[in-house]
Amino acid sequence: MKEKILLIGGGGHCRSCIDVIETEGKYEIAGIVDGALEKGSDVLGYPVLGEDEDIPELLSKITTNCLITVGQIKSPAVRVKLVELTAQLNASFPIIVSPHAYVSSHAEVNAGSIIMHGAVVHVGVKVGAHCIINSQALLEHDSQVGSFTHISTAAILNGDVLVNDRCFVGSSATLYQGINIASGVIVPAGSVVRKSITKPGVVRSV
Repeated sequence: MKEKILLIGGGGHCRSCIDVIETEGKYEIAGIVDGALEKGSDVLGYPVLGEDEDIPELLSKITTNCLITVGQIKSPAVRVKLVELTAQLNASFPIIVSPHAYVSSHAEVNAGSIIMHGAVVHVGVKVGAHCIINSQALLEHDSQVGSFTHISTAAILNGDVLVNDRCFVGSSATLYQGINIASGVIVPAGSVVRKSITKPGVVRSV
């Protein structure tokens, strides 16, 4: 019998996460928490069970497994807040990996992170907690991704790149080998970053 998992956040990213969870087949989705949606409605057939204030009861009665399915572009603040809330309630944060992704047996992925369809996580890579490694992202050998960081669709981290906590790397952005990206950096879609970034903020091609 599959363990149940509660999804927190019911928007577009949640829908993508649902597809990955269904495809992986390890967990049964118990339902979704999202205060912007009507309780009793559904997302892809899964019931909306309530809002944030209902989380304690849901975690105590249904399952302690949860995944934060709120998306992240400009800031991870909402995701961080939800993790802090659920962690205080002794929630568990499974790692979700699409069977259509490649994750090296010599890579490390931490709690609450999701590796989505077509992503490649190569040898020596370390992915922090509560990260989104989105569809077709490429994390080359020995690159590191800090916690609460989103590597978006088809973004490329070349070998030995370090992206610190709470960053966003946009779709099809490319980070040159060996560079370091400070915490809190936003790299817009399509950017090419050739040198290390030492301060938080928005960084276009440099």
